[in-house]
Amino acid sequence: MTDTVTTAHAVEPEALKSTLATLLGAQARSIEVVREEVTLTVAAADYFAVMQTLRDAPASRFEQLIDLCGMDYQTYGDGRWEGQRFAAVVHLLSVSHNHRLRVRVFCDEDDFPVLASVTPLWAGANWFEREAFDLYGIVFEGHDDLRRILTDYGFIGHPFRKDFPLSGHVEMRYDAERQRVIYEPVTIEPREITPRIIREDNYGGLH
Repeated sequence: MTDTVTTAHAVEPEALKSTLATLLGAQARSIEVVREEVTLTVAAADYFAVMQTLRDAPASRFEQLIDLCGMDYQTYGDGRWEGQRFAAVVHLLSVSHNHRLRVRVFCDEDDFPVLASVTPLWAGANWFEREAFDLYGIVFEGHDDLRRILTDYGFIGHPFRKDFPLSGHVEMRYDAERQRVIYEPVTIEPREITPRIIREDNYGGLH
């Protein structure tokens, strides 16, 4: 006697797009298929409700959250971007239907970016949301333990923001006299590093 394993066939992107359009209606700001991948964009106000629908509805059944990351669009498109600055991008997987989805949601405010936490839906979002908070300053309302996860407690700012200085704001060192770690204003002078461009004719013997 042999065991039989049934594997769901992958859903075509256009079919998934149609399913999502029917399922979400006006809650879907846009649904795009690029390079055979589906990206759904939703408003911050609808974010949690949409994610719950995507997890629970029989037509979608996205049981797993694979990844969540922050985004800063400040300099996107060489400055031609006119939308909101901060967003979260989430990758979901449906084991039941064998399909994947990218969900993008923009924060309403640039000065204080806030989104609902999806940790009540997927516990695995915990550290991902902490990382997005640490690196981009996105606050996830409803998160039980939203604190830095990669930088230390004395860190100032959010290092993945496009306007964050490469040298940072403070530096850390051990002070032997005080016998403890201290923070001081950074002493590295900011400078632009421009790569050397070789323009000699026939460089390297190439014609």
